[in-house]
Amino acid sequence: MSPSPRITLLTSLTAVTALAAPCLTAHAAGTDPWVRAWGENAQGQLGNGSVLAQQTPAAVTGITRDDVRELSGGGGGAGTTANPFAVALLKDGTVKSWGSNATGQLGNGTLTAQPFPATVGGLSGVSEVSAGLNHVLAVKGGRVLAWGSNASKQLGTGQDTTNPYKAPIPVQSLDKVKDVVAGCDFSVALRQDGTVWTWGKGDNGRLGTGNNTTRETPQKVPDLVDVESIAVGCDHVLALTADGVVKAWGKGAEGQLGNDSTTDSNKPVDVAYLDSVAKIFATSASGFAVLDDGSLAGWGKNTDKQLGDGTNANRTTPVVLDTIKGVQSISGGADFTVAALDDGSVIGWGANAAAQLGDGTTTSPAGTTVALPPGSGITQVATTMTGKSAYAY
Repeated sequence: MSPSPRITLLTSLTAVTALAAPCLTAHAAGTDPWVRAWGENAQGQLGNGSVLAQQTPAAVTGITRDDVRELSGGGGGAGTTANPFAVALLKDGTVKSWGSNATGQLGNGTLTAQPFPATVGGLSGVSEVSAGLNHVLAVKGGRVLAWGSNASKQLGTGQDTTNPYKAPIPVQSLDKVKDVVAGCDFSVALRQDGTVWTWGKGDNGRLGTGNNTTRETPQKVPDLVDVESIAVGCDHVLALTADGVVKAWGKGAEGQLGNDSTTDSNKPVDVAYLDSVAKIFATSASGFAVLDDGSLAGWGKNTDKQLGDGTNANRTTPVVLDTIKGVQSISGGADFTVAALDDGSVIGWGANAAAQLGDGTTTSPAGTTVALPPGSGITQVATTMTGKSAYAY
């Protein structure tokens, strides 16, 4: 999709916008309060009022880290159907959105792209939010709301699939929902009772219900209980149970299920060789686990060295990444990974041709590189789902 006239106009105002959203080098990292973003920006997904790519972390207009509870990136990389965008849940329970809006994923009642954050109207009391490839999920009072594309029934409304939903609408049936995650044309919800429910596109078994059938309303994932957290890639899901076991299902071609296979699975399987897992993260086609001792393990797609193990070989089982310690948060797009460490720094590894690692270059590093130094105040990172844009807050 070509940039809207509004975005084209704003491109010419970059110099003015820079006053509100200054470029932030690593040296300035600890001195300002803003959420930061870098990488591709053709649809305004960096939220700084322009559509210019950004090689170093720059401020997202008008959003401070202290105001943000959760930020989630959606959409993909370059191309007319990539639709990159982001949503931010603020601590006051409201949601802001920015970037591409071709499928109504900004939830603002229009299909017009927007290169700076604006509040999703009529939405308050939200406790969780997640952006998928072209839709968004939110939790309010234990119920799920959704907006954006419903072409694969990923909104879970049981309604028409031909038109985008440009404002939040209720997902059928579910209550007492603890968390939601949105993938590529499908949705996942974790209820307070530890059960997992899925709906939308069923290809590759990504719904975990024992078949590849697309579902227009939520279905419970069978034989899966006591789940404490969930994470989703483009077309695979990870679930961490109360006893520290990591389950996975969906696409397995790049090893992202971690079960020593490259075969899809339409029901949960154990990720192999993992014990005492504290946190799980899913990137576009990979998985990561932070262990109780603080070490990090990764598996799945690695063709651009996005696992950080020094090779470019896909990994079908987890490999411990000895050089990466103190991880608080991990996210990754099509070909790169970024992590927030416990010292406040943000590091990255993998491909960097679009400056998606935020180190001021477009050179892919041999190992890790630094986007923000220790003491930056950052505790979380996010990326567009399959794209080359990153966020830190």
